[in-house]
Amino acid sequence: MNNETMTYEYSVVRQFAIMTVVLGIVGMLIGVFIASQMAFPALNFDTPWLSFGRLRPLHTNAVIFGFGGSALFATSYYVVQRTCHTRLFAPGLAQFTFWGWMLIIVLAVVTLPLGITSSKEYAELEWPIDILITIVWVAYAVVFFGTIAKRKVKHIYVANWFFGAFILTVAMLHVVNSAAIPVTLTKSYSAYAGVQDAMVQWWYGHNAVGFFLTAGFLGIMYYFIPKQANRPVYSYRLSVVHFWALSFTYIWAGPHHLHYTALPDWTQSLGMVFSLILLAPSWGGMINGIMTLSGAWEKLRTDPILKFLIVSVSFYGMSTFEGPMMAIKTVNALSHYTDWTVGHVHSGALGWVAMISIGAMYYLIPKLFDTEIYSKKLMETHFWIATIGIVLYITSMWISGIMQGLMWRAINADGTLTYSFVESVQAMHPFYVVRATGGALFLTGMLIMAYNLARTIAQGKAATDAVVPAAATAH
Repeated sequence: MNNETMTYEYSVVRQFAIMTVVLGIVGMLIGVFIASQMAFPALNFDTPWLSFGRLRPLHTNAVIFGFGGSALFATSYYVVQRTCHTRLFAPGLAQFTFWGWMLIIVLAVVTLPLGITSSKEYAELEWPIDILITIVWVAYAVVFFGTIAKRKVKHIYVANWFFGAFILTVAMLHVVNSAAIPVTLTKSYSAYAGVQDAMVQWWYGHNAVGFFLTAGFLGIMYYFIPKQANRPVYSYRLSVVHFWALSFTYIWAGPHHLHYTALPDWTQSLGMVFSLILLAPSWGGMINGIMTLSGAWEKLRTDPILKFLIVSVSFYGMSTFEGPMMAIKTVNALSHYTDWTVGHVHSGALGWVAMISIGAMYYLIPKLFDTEIYSKKLMETHFWIATIGIVLYITSMWISGIMQGLMWRAINADGTLTYSFVESVQAMHPFYVVRATGGALFLTGMLIMAYNLARTIAQGKAATDAVVPAAATAH
């Protein structure tokens, strides 16, 4: 069989891969700073633009859309070319998505500390930036689906289904939730009112979790775990069931953020039921990812990239058990508005999203620069520091959150509250110190990664082509 050399469009993949690491450090640095503010409020410095309320949305936007978004752009652009055996459609448009996305991040860094915000969770950016997001996202869809349309392989690999669902759904969520009436250049009012606004917001907010932070990263899982383990995916049939079940179910789960609010009871119950159903496809996907290692378990001992990938899928399993459990109304009565929610979010964000992104970057960057990783030992060190950091972070928040919930609902024999709100805050202080420490460890791991990858890039050169079997290109 004659092998054929194919030139791929890697420059935009390289740009997004490098910015994944840079924005990860920026976003997590802000996270550690505001976590420290919770433990030591003097760190607010009595300055509005350094206050927790201003920096917290900057942290969420930087880590979700800066770090997570860059990882998704980089991996989807890489995977779609490799699995379709064709060059990226409209490379110029792909370049536009990179510079457009970076501009959006810069605008977030400028506007959010100034208090310019729509005050919607994960959708705080004001209307001119929202329009720019839409334009960049449409360009992204054109590049991705254009590449699939000109594929040389009949089959569309499952990772691309997940990437495609993430791109289409996020477009719909963003446009509907961000509908607003502009008043000035920096101020707008939501097109919805009251409880409808809350419902649309959490339909968006939870599906940002469901499609941006889950479906997109499952695309990463379905490509990089089989590649790194050098094994076929455990069950292709299960991956298809996983895809459709997840896509149909996730979209209904949003109301579980609004238990015990003015939202109608039936809507709350519907959100709860669909959240519980979600456990099945989520765990199906987790089992599929982990069982891909069947027959190759010993590789986990020696391969730090596989450690990142497999531990991330384990955290995915844990988070997707915890989420449905917290959606049950009786559990939610205790957990709602407490730090338990913060712990849950970060077991997903750090354990699942960040760990799988890190594993993918360690896989990608040496390949994109046609070289070996500078230090395997540093990767190993990064893995253990990051894992210990996550465990400290989420366990401290579980304990703090459950304690918080119990203190709020404790009542004396005469029906008065046992604790004042301030007493509950005081009791949480040691756990806030542990959380900041856990976050600082995770950030330290990112700095080790940046050093390791910078040395890797310095010893390599930009790669453009790859050998593709001639049989595959003949389709």
